[in-house]
Amino acid sequence: MNVPEIFASDVFNCSVMQARLPKDTYKSLINTINFGHPLDMNVANVVANAMKDWAVEKGATHFTHWFQPMTGITAEKHDSFISPTKDGKVIMEFSGKELVMGEPDASSFPSGGVRATFEARGYTAWDPTSFAFVKDGTLYIPTAFFSYSGEVLDKKTPLLKSMEALNREALRILRLFGNTTAQRVIAQVGAEQEYFLVDRAVYEQRKDLIFTGRTLFGAKPPKGQELEDHYFCPIKPRVSAFMKELDEELWRYGILAKTKHNEVAPAQHELAPIFTSINVASDQNQLMMEIMKEVASRHDLVCLLHEKPFEGINGSGKHNNWSMGTDTGLNLLDPGKTPAENGQFMLFLTAVIKAVNDHQDLLRLSVASAGNDHRLGANEAPPAIVSVFVGEELEAILAALEREETYKGSGRKVMKLGVDSLPVIPKDTTDRNRTSPFAFTGNKFEFRMVGSSFSLAGPNITINAIVADTLRQFADELEKAPDFTAALHALVVRTIRENKRIIFNGNNYSPEWTEEAAKRGLCNLKNAAEALPHFADEKNIALFERMKVFTAREVVTRTEIMLENYSKVLSIEGLTMLEMARRDIFPAVSGYIRTLAKTAGAVKDTFGAACPAEEKTAKELLLLNDKIAAKADELEERLSSAAAIDETGAQALFFAEKVLPVMQELRSAADRAESLTDERAWPFPTYGRLLFSVN
Repeated sequence: MNVPEIFASDVFNCSVMQARLPKDTYKSLINTINFGHPLDMNVANVVANAMKDWAVEKGATHFTHWFQPMTGITAEKHDSFISPTKDGKVIMEFSGKELVMGEPDASSFPSGGVRATFEARGYTAWDPTSFAFVKDGTLYIPTAFFSYSGEVLDKKTPLLKSMEALNREALRILRLFGNTTAQRVIAQVGAEQEYFLVDRAVYEQRKDLIFTGRTLFGAKPPKGQELEDHYFCPIKPRVSAFMKELDEELWRYGILAKTKHNEVAPAQHELAPIFTSINVASDQNQLMMEIMKEVASRHDLVCLLHEKPFEGINGSGKHNNWSMGTDTGLNLLDPGKTPAENGQFMLFLTAVIKAVNDHQDLLRLSVASAGNDHRLGANEAPPAIVSVFVGEELEAILAALEREETYKGSGRKVMKLGVDSLPVIPKDTTDRNRTSPFAFTGNKFEFRMVGSSFSLAGPNITINAIVADTLRQFADELEKAPDFTAALHALVVRTIRENKRIIFNGNNYSPEWTEEAAKRGLCNLKNAAEALPHFADEKNIALFERMKVFTAREVVTRTEIMLENYSKVLSIEGLTMLEMARRDIFPAVSGYIRTLAKTAGAVKDTFGAACPAEEKTAKELLLLNDKIAAKADELEERLSSAAAIDETGAQALFFAEKVLPVMQELRSAADRAESLTDERAWPFPTYGRLLFSVN
């Protein structure tokens, strides 16, 4: 296999465009891509025809405007290239109008109440910054999605707006440092994707996995991840074959798949790509998740992307490595070696720290979901309390700056930014802190709270917006300063002093940190039902409006959508538990109790001896089955009560506080019953089979 030859072979990228477009057309399109210049319709027509010809050569017969509604997954409507001719035949046509704008039905997508069912018209608009590609005989065109009346109905549009906000405010800062060559600041991400692989035949016997993506019942197997023998261990042949085909597929679509390995939990794995711009990374991650499922199916496997498919072992995240860079190749989170670079780095670093401190609630809720609630803080992922890890050396430098003291690590003063040079800060100044939610890792920040099934758009909209708003505040202050160097130093020192409560380099899992965080005044939003309503807080609406990312109405509607989704997920899980408990588990346990009783009776009749073991087990199972039945009845009542609540926030809280505890009690009784029941009598595959069936 020639990797350079197949890489991006199914992508209409710059090299393809340059080869197929007239020079003037190509130049105009590149200006649109790089600088947002308006796209002339004549240019669009030329691009559309070239794109169609290329796609047809690749075997495409259809095109689709590929968009990201508020469902968390992608959407597509396929139209053929065919156009009738007078002689009853067809030709393949594709116009600039069809490329630039599409019209899917918008009535059935989540809108948070801004769209009635009868208000069906919606539009998709081509996003030229993310390349089109051919997949399964269709030309996929990445697009934005909005309604007839202009409401944004997708995740791409606000992501593009947040990137523009960051670009705008970061450029103001760079100009103050005398940088006139950079024309754009680009937010970049490399997202590590964790996932599970299970055998399809076993998966298809689990209603909970089919309906919800996670196991709602399951007793702990004798072996889990205790030996830590799965992490980085040799990859099993069947998994290796899957990974090999997955790499090849991803490379064809220009996805920079770089690293693959076994993760901590049995049957868990990870795939990591190389950094790229957030808009492209978000599109590619959505495509990656789709392809992972497709390739797994071809190997008789199922790829699970739920944050917590199995209780008692690690769940899956999507570590969001975020940075800022210029179009000239400068990483703005790289410390550099000269005084000017040091000052610039410290300003951008402290801007991120301040942004996180000021907007802990937004970062927390950007990763809030019913699935991620099971994972956060479960000794495998960061807790719900947001903090920033900077490492011991950088923390000491910040402390020295704050106190205007000598930094003992080098014996050199670091009290006048722009005059004194900071000590050279190596990329790896400290060990990693895998418990930190938001960790500085040399030249980027790793946001570790993102769930494995999440779109990258939501968390990165938040990061871009809050950092952009902080940079705006900094630029407003520094642009007015008569002495830039003195003002820079004073601003950085003040920012450190006012925001140091958010910095924590210790063990985020420890109970002591929870107590300490409370003393520091950090917020602790323990579940999605508590966190999500804060999206529509007045201060957050004001932030998004200042940065031109969301309107107030869009914030309110998205809050409604997220809360509704939380309740719907838990309702589906609750109903699935009821069906499994009543139709599968209760009858299975009853049948096994009868088997035990029959065995005990036969032994007594034959040998005249009692069977205390069988009797003891049967009695415990009788009690457990009574509890299963009672908790199922209680769960049904709670679900009915939840459905009667009209207000979305109140309904979500009811699910979190009243429904989830009953679900857990039902699970506990059933899992104990499973551990006492003959596996042959149990109605669905056990954890042991699910986690260890792939060889």
